[in-house]
Amino acid sequence: MNDIRQTQPTLLYVDDEELACKYFARSVGADYDVLLAKSADEAVAVLRQENARIAVLVTDFRMPGRDGGQLLRQVAHEYPHIVRILVTAYADVEMLLQTVNTGEVFRILEKPLRPDAVRETLQLAFERHHERAMQNQRLIAIDETLAFIAHELNTPLAAIALNAHSIEGRTTVQLDAEGEILGAAKSMRESAQYCMAVVSSFWRSVHNGRRQPEGDEARSEVTAHGLISALLDTYPLTAAQRSWIQVDVAGDFPVVTQPNCVALVLSSLLSNALRALAGVDAPAVRFTVTAEPAPSIAICDNGPGIPPEIKARLLTDPITTHAKSGGNGLGLILCNRVMQSCGGGLEIESTPGGGTTVVLDFPHIKGQTHRSC
Repeated sequence: MNDIRQTQPTLLYVDDEELACKYFARSVGADYDVLLAKSADEAVAVLRQENARIAVLVTDFRMPGRDGGQLLRQVAHEYPHIVRILVTAYADVEMLLQTVNTGEVFRILEKPLRPDAVRETLQLAFERHHERAMQNQRLIAIDETLAFIAHELNTPLAAIALNAHSIEGRTTVQLDAEGEILGAAKSMRESAQYCMAVVSSFWRSVHNGRRQPEGDEARSEVTAHGLISALLDTYPLTAAQRSWIQVDVAGDFPVVTQPNCVALVLSSLLSNALRALAGVDAPAVRFTVTAEPAPSIAICDNGPGIPPEIKARLLTDPITTHAKSGGNGLGLILCNRVMQSCGGGLEIESTPGGGTTVVLDFPHIKGQTHRSC
């Protein structure tokens, strides 16, 4: 005989009316494991014990003590994985709009409850919970994979940088009269350190993004200015390099598609700008964020610029202006492909002796422009 039973999905129903609790449990009890509470405080006590198995919360709005809106706000903050449904018999438009707009509720059910409407809403709510759980598992797997890759890449890169530094320290003028050994060792060390910085910066951006609460309602918006701020916080800049950089925000905008990949593009372009400024008097890098007429991020440096014959091929051919320091010419091609996959593109403006500006173009999203800073 098989004693294994299929575990029913669990929901918590909150209503101060005992008859309402009994009616709800009887209506859906055949399909779900229903936990009951008669107040917001009693619901919180149940959640503390059973939150791991509760997928959906259904709460009445008007209750003695704390109302359903207050309970929803607490659950959204402390248990964001739980899908939240509000039950109300009151035409309180302001309350309903506030609850919906702040992302504290998935659906609203009106009293008197109709069994067909309840079943349909619960089915959608449990589907949403399942989608979130699967997405969270995928994100955890991605996070762990990226951490593994970062470790596997950074370990040999650190060894290369350390060995190159050792070669620099041991090489004498007599052994390297023309400076070839020192030049090669320095190039190896700088290239390894650059790769380590890119890997670490990208992993941090993904990892820190994953630390936000799960769920569509709790996920904060990633903006262009936010990506730049995060980059400058994590990129291994020297104190001098940090003083070169200025950020201007004419109008911020959300980065909706692949923000982590855009962060990697920004990291690569910042590295290019810093390389170009080596030996420049009064070096400067400027990030400019513009929302209108079309959203874009521009990165401008006052380096030596790029010859026209090289600039014309940068986005199509593997050509580089940093070959001596380990560049292979693939960076800008890949950056452009990332931006194209986001629905935008990359533009390069440069003249010899006049610096270089790289512009990241993004697709315009109507109604999602932020106020200027």
